[in-house]
Amino acid sequence: MACASAAGVEATALLLPRARLAAASPVAAGHRLSLTPRRTRQRTSLRTAAQRPQKSTTGADPLNGANNVQREEAAVSTDKERQKKYDDGDGISNLQLEDLVGMIQNTEKNILLLNQARLQALEHADKILKEKEALQRKITILETRLSETDAQLKLSAEGNFDTEINDSPLVLEFDVLKEENMLLKEDIEFLKTKLIEVAETEESILKLEKERALLDASLRELESRFIAAQADTLKLGPRKYDTWWDKVEKLEDLLENTANQVEHAAMILDHNHDLQDKLDKLQASLRAATISKFSCDLVDLLQQKVKSVEERFQACNHEMHSQIELYEHSIVEFHETLSKLIEESEKRSLENFTGNMPSELWSRISLLIDGWLLEKKISYNDANMLREMAWKRDSRLREAYLSCRGTENGEVMDKFIKMALPGTSSGLHIAHIAAEMAPVAKVGGLADVISGLAKALQKKGHLVEIILPKYDCMQLDQVNNLKALDVLLQSYFEGSMFNNKIWTGTVEGLPVYFIEPQHPSKFFWRAQYYGEHDDFKRFSYFSRAALELLYQSGKKVDIIHCHDWQTAFVAPLYWDVYANLGFNSARICFTCHNFEYQGTAPARDLAWCGLDVEHLDRPDRMRDNSHGRINVVKGAIVYSNIVTTVSPTYALEVRSEGGRGLQDTLKVHSRKFLGILNGIDTDTWNPSTDRYLKVQYNANDLQGKAANKAALRKQLNLASAYPSQPLVGCITRLVPQKGVHLIRHAIYKTAELGGQFVLLGSSPVPHIQKEFEGIADHFQNNNNIRLILKYDDALSHCIYAASDMFIVPSIFEPCGLTQMIAMRYGSVPIVRKTGGLNDSVFDFDDETIPIEVRNGFTFVKADEQGLSSAMERAFNCYTRKPEVWKQLVQKDMMIDFSWDTSASQYEDIYQRAAARARAAA
Repeated sequence: MACASAAGVEATALLLPRARLAAASPVAAGHRLSLTPRRTRQRTSLRTAAQRPQKSTTGADPLNGANNVQREEAAVSTDKERQKKYDDGDGISNLQLEDLVGMIQNTEKNILLLNQARLQALEHADKILKEKEALQRKITILETRLSETDAQLKLSAEGNFDTEINDSPLVLEFDVLKEENMLLKEDIEFLKTKLIEVAETEESILKLEKERALLDASLRELESRFIAAQADTLKLGPRKYDTWWDKVEKLEDLLENTANQVEHAAMILDHNHDLQDKLDKLQASLRAATISKFSCDLVDLLQQKVKSVEERFQACNHEMHSQIELYEHSIVEFHETLSKLIEESEKRSLENFTGNMPSELWSRISLLIDGWLLEKKISYNDANMLREMAWKRDSRLREAYLSCRGTENGEVMDKFIKMALPGTSSGLHIAHIAAEMAPVAKVGGLADVISGLAKALQKKGHLVEIILPKYDCMQLDQVNNLKALDVLLQSYFEGSMFNNKIWTGTVEGLPVYFIEPQHPSKFFWRAQYYGEHDDFKRFSYFSRAALELLYQSGKKVDIIHCHDWQTAFVAPLYWDVYANLGFNSARICFTCHNFEYQGTAPARDLAWCGLDVEHLDRPDRMRDNSHGRINVVKGAIVYSNIVTTVSPTYALEVRSEGGRGLQDTLKVHSRKFLGILNGIDTDTWNPSTDRYLKVQYNANDLQGKAANKAALRKQLNLASAYPSQPLVGCITRLVPQKGVHLIRHAIYKTAELGGQFVLLGSSPVPHIQKEFEGIADHFQNNNNIRLILKYDDALSHCIYAASDMFIVPSIFEPCGLTQMIAMRYGSVPIVRKTGGLNDSVFDFDDETIPIEVRNGFTFVKADEQGLSSAMERAFNCYTRKPEVWKQLVQKDMMIDFSWDTSASQYEDIYQRAAARARAAA
């Protein structure tokens, strides 16, 4: 009955729209009278369209069909009369009829759909009733069984146990549930205990973090005082001999005690002399008294004993005096020997201090000398002599510099000039001209190469300087002793001479010059390093100004090393302009870190920096091999004495399709072209001293790596329930070269394999950045995936330390530093075999490679299948062979990726080029 009444309500509801439409149509028609009349043929078609729905409605609902037909016929008849009235009255057609017909048709369709829905609802109601009946039957059965069970339990309580009850399925099931309940209670208690332990651990970690923060502050304070402490070492040096003087004082005290003992002995001897006098008097009195012979014998015995004592004392006294004389002589010799040792030790300490004095101070001295020269305060000859002394780390310069700390520069300069003597050095004078340098101006790997290579060459005894643009966005807090020279350097550009302000400072112990152009275009006041519309003009200006700085300083540079297209202008400028001015002692080394970027422009743009366009716009010089523009990287290859790139494999690749159009030029100049694998700065990237890490660690103590993994998980709100869950890291610029489609696949593949993934990096390409922002949003609530779409230096250190694996799926990679840093921190690399990745990572499962050099997992094809295979192999090794994985991690951490080997290769090619230059002079 309920279903029937519901169906009636539905039918009533379905009829209501038609009544509303019929009532609304005249009003709607009234608003359409101003429209243009329509043809009679159109009215006929409208009538036909209005009559069609009647056939379908009659078959849709046989109960209401007759009523519907009558209503529709009446509506059509009313419409015809109204249309005729309108046509007869003013000839205007009622366009609302067409709309009304459409509404009627839609309403009829809705009626059909609602009828179908009503039928489905009835069917659904029948199913629900059947299910309800089935459930009622089950409830009845369960109630019956429950009553039986209650009866059995009552019998059990009265002691009438029955084997049938004990064996019943309900009782057995009840027992099982009781056991499971007890186990659950035990598990809950265990989890509560663990939670308490975790809370205590977190409190301990917070305390340790606070202590570590205090230690970090103390460490920074100690670092700031390091140079001052080094300067005061000479004053503190003699104090280590205080113990020697203490010994001398003790010996003197001993001598004084001995002398006191001698005096005491003399007093005893005097007392013995008094005894002898008393004996003599006693003997005389005895003789006078003529006492018994026994008494005389007794007196004689006493005299003999006194005499014996006196002789023994005399012998002892003589021996003591001789020993005192020897002792005094030894003391004198000891004083003389100690004085000689102190003099020799002070001399040796002075020499060691000079040799070990921080590079920071020698760089300051070098910059000081160059500043005086540029400011015209000293002559070229004096500057060259002082440079040689600084180069050789002459102790006299050090003493003069330290003794004049806090005084005027004039006093220091006077002392320096007085000491200026001619000298020679076996080292090389190397000047790097570049657009980046870590950590003051860092965009990519170029910055790390400049600072790492320069420091390694400096440690080998060479004089190394760096020349950079002074960007407004650079990290000036990383520059020590930054100051502007009191001179304006003029350089040529666009047919005029422009002033340049020269700044000097030291960066990680290296002397650095910063050029700030006083050009109206404000070339380096753009709030970014690259990406400006006039980059070609900006860096051609800088290259000319850098060479002008070297020329006007009068330096006899051996090697000028320029990097990438931004400073490739240096090579043709040096040989076509400055060599003609007499500045020709140096040889040019050009390193292309990535042949993807070559610096092309119309040929006329070369004239801005003073180059001869007609002379250089030729196929064998600077004209690009693919089009008529100028290619500055090609010009550097042609004009440089040495051409390098950043890995041996990449050097082979760029001689073919990887050369991006310069492969033929590289083949022509192949005799001066080679690949040298970059290194990393092992002082900066050192897990045992890294100040960014929660816990420092090394290859022999990997517990710190686990602690850093836990710390990163907490910092990024990653799941930490399973400490051994593998964590995959990726730190990169999101550009096509880095294989962004493979990085995206690695994220999903890691999730599929049950790992965690952390990405750090951003993209200069808008659509790539937007794509990864979408991925980040997708995984926002996933506590195993984190995408940090920016660069954060401190966080990068933490990711290297925390990750178990590290993804580098590059399409091409000239060298790559991240895989080396990852191994340094114990993160096993998963890389594509290309460029420097092929020269530094060797597959763990490749039996053709000696097992001692296998250090990661590689794949060849730049597709998802290859990457998936490498990741699966890595995950299997990590989860199934933990001891083997640990050995792999330790082996990776002990690989030497320092700059020492690479710097030795550069040193060798530098020296050969310099030797040829000296032979040609």
